[in-house]
Amino acid sequence: MSEARNLRKTTYRLYPTPKQAAALAAILRSHQQLYNAALEERIDCYRKTGRTLSFADQCKSLTALRAELPEWAQAANCSSQQMTLRRLDKAFAAFFRRVKAGQTPGFPRFKSLGRFPGMSFKSHGDGWRFTPAENWRHGSLRLSSVGQIAARGKARQGGDIRASEVLHRDGQWYLSLTLDIGQPQREREQDGALGFDWGVETFLSGVTHADAVVCIDNPRWWHSEKERVIALQKAVSSKRNKRSNRRRKAVRKLADARAKTARRRLDWMHKTTAKLAAQFALVATEELQIARMTRSAAGTMEDPGKNVAQKAGLNREILDTAPALFTSLLRCKVLETGGEWVEAPTRKLKPSQRCPKCWAVQKKTLSDRTHSCAQCGHTEPRDIASARVVLRWALEAEDTGREPRLYGAA
Repeated sequence: MSEARNLRKTTYRLYPTPKQAAALAAILRSHQQLYNAALEERIDCYRKTGRTLSFADQCKSLTALRAELPEWAQAANCSSQQMTLRRLDKAFAAFFRRVKAGQTPGFPRFKSLGRFPGMSFKSHGDGWRFTPAENWRHGSLRLSSVGQIAARGKARQGGDIRASEVLHRDGQWYLSLTLDIGQPQREREQDGALGFDWGVETFLSGVTHADAVVCIDNPRWWHSEKERVIALQKAVSSKRNKRSNRRRKAVRKLADARAKTARRRLDWMHKTTAKLAAQFALVATEELQIARMTRSAAGTMEDPGKNVAQKAGLNREILDTAPALFTSLLRCKVLETGGEWVEAPTRKLKPSQRCPKCWAVQKKTLSDRTHSCAQCGHTEPRDIASARVVLRWALEAEDTGREPRLYGAA
């Protein structure tokens, strides 16, 4: 029986020469055309025969599809093109899953070049090879029909290279590597336990096993860049001719501003999660349903919603904090140190409604920011009480009647 792989992703910035950039753009265009051709093939097959082509079917016809592409596109790596077909197959799988679940289906669409993110590669050495420099700081990517491309960046931990993606975003090229890091190698500075509750007013409210309170303020990246981004959005809207150079430059400036905010957010989250993972051997939080939390309040024509603008503003604040990204990064770093990651079931545990002292459940509205138990009289900030409930649930499973789900435990 093979050992479970411990996969991580790391991103490097690529610096191709002008000639290499043109070659990368040509390869990206070939993958975009292949994706659209394969989508058209599936649609035609269903219209004529009533059956859907599978990924295996399209892999068999890949030779014929490659023959229809321009000569410069036929030199693209075949296994990489199979990954593009796999991407389309996943889009159809998601479409049928949503149909069965009664959700909005969202049929796969034809992709313009600007909406095609990049191309994937598998089997390190099959048409591509990445050579990291010392300690995985910087390196170079050798790509067939393109050449050796300089790469800058640093992986937190090296490992066996499994796959990669070459991405084109905001006019820049990036390499996303999938690494099998094996056993965790990072060391923890201390052993301890932390239960935390994510929020908008305060980004993180936590309690340690030693009953110390940990709070992290919300950086509010959107507010710091709001005026500049809105001005750039107005500049784009004022350029009516979508093909003009002035509008193209305005769009690029807007994309650069948004990318800068995203980089600031990601850098802050990496540093914050690394600090927390180095301090605590066990980290507990509640399951977050981001899609439900950020659902629109607009309603329908027959039954319009209430406080739509206020809910839209709250949704923007929630998404600005990127809670799913934060918990994902923290979970990865905790596991890399050999620690334990615990997610409490929100619906059953009800951390925000439960008293951390007597365990009684008392309903609160969102405007109630202080927990005050009617049974035992315990009073403290609501988010701190919620974090205390999650930590107790993780450490004292026998008292709560529920075994916690531990990730990364020996």
